[in-house]
Amino acid sequence: MRVLVTGAGGFTGGHLARTLAARGYEVRALVRDAAREGADLATAGVSFIAGDVRDAALLARATADIDVVYHVAAIYRRAGVSTATYRAVNARAVEQIVEAAATNGVRRVVHCSTVGVHGDVKHPPADEDAPLRPGDIYQKTKLEGERLARAAAERRGIEVTIVRPSGIYGPGDRRLLKLFRGVARRRWVTLGSGEIYYHLTYIDDLIEGFRLCGEHPAAANRTYILAGPEVTTLNGLVRLIAEIAQVPPPNLHLPAWPVRAAGALCEVACAPFGVEPPVYRRRVDFFTKSRAFDIARARNEIGFSPAVGLREGIRRTIEWNRREGWM
Repeated sequence: MRVLVTGAGGFTGGHLARTLAARGYEVRALVRDAAREGADLATAGVSFIAGDVRDAALLARATADIDVVYHVAAIYRRAGVSTATYRAVNARAVEQIVEAAATNGVRRVVHCSTVGVHGDVKHPPADEDAPLRPGDIYQKTKLEGERLARAAAERRGIEVTIVRPSGIYGPGDRRLLKLFRGVARRRWVTLGSGEIYYHLTYIDDLIEGFRLCGEHPAAANRTYILAGPEVTTLNGLVRLIAEIAQVPPPNLHLPAWPVRAAGALCEVACAPFGVEPPVYRRRVDFFTKSRAFDIARARNEIGFSPAVGLREGIRRTIEWNRREGWM
C-alpha cells in the first residue's frame, strides 16, 4: 500500500511514517524542513517531500499515486501565531488536502483531530457524540478542520475518517516531558486538587489505531476516539510516574486561579514579541480540565485494542528519557 503521512517531522507523524515503512508500506512523507527532518526518515526507508501544507500545488504532487493519506500536520500551540494562521493550517489546509487527494484518486484520507474538541468532559467518559466544547484557538480550528474535511469528502466522493486521539505519550514525546521530568526530579507542583480525570494513549497503540482507520472497511466516513486502555486521575498519574521513577510522590498542591490570572497577563505581555510566555492559561487547563473517554466505537467497529497499559507505557518512556539524557 502506498501512503502519504503529513507532519512526519513531528512526534506522531514521524512514528507513523517509520512504523508503516518498517511493515513494508511504501511511505511518502510531507515535512517542513528537508535538512532537519528528512534525513532521519530517509534512513527508515521513507521518501519525503518538503514544503508547506498550505501550498495547494505541493499537495497535488504529494498525493499523486497514493492509496491512503494520513494527515497529521497541524500547528499545536505556539506563541505569536495569529488566528488566521491557525485557521489556514488546521482548517483550510485539511480541506485542500482532501480536494487534492480526491483529484488524484486517493481512496481515503485519515485526518488527525483531537479529543480537545470535546473540551472539559463534564460527564465522563465522553464518546464521539459527546458535546463539542473547544476551548482555545487550537481546538476550535481542529474542529473546523473536521467539518471542512467532511464537507469536501461528501462533495468530492472520497472517504474521510476523523481520528480524535487523547493525550499522546511515549519515547521521544516532548509535550508531556515536563510532567515526567518534573516528577522524576522532585520538582513537580500540582495546581488544584489533582482529582480531574486524565486519559493517555501510548504512541504504539495510536499508530495501530491510525492504520486500522486507514484500512478497515468500516472506518470509511466515521469518527473515532483513540485512547489508551486505562483512565486515571492526575494525582494517580503523578504517583505512578514517581513510583516507576523511584522517587517520593510529590504532594505539593497550589490553587489554580492565581496562576491562571498570571498566565493571562503574561500572554498579553508576550504576544507582541512572539515569545513563549513563562506562564500561560493553557498550562492551567492541564490541571483543571477532565479527560476521560469511551473507545467502544473503535473497539467494536474496527477492532482497535490498545495493548500498552499505563504502567508499562510509563516505564518505557522513563527508560528512554533517561537513556537519551532527557530526564
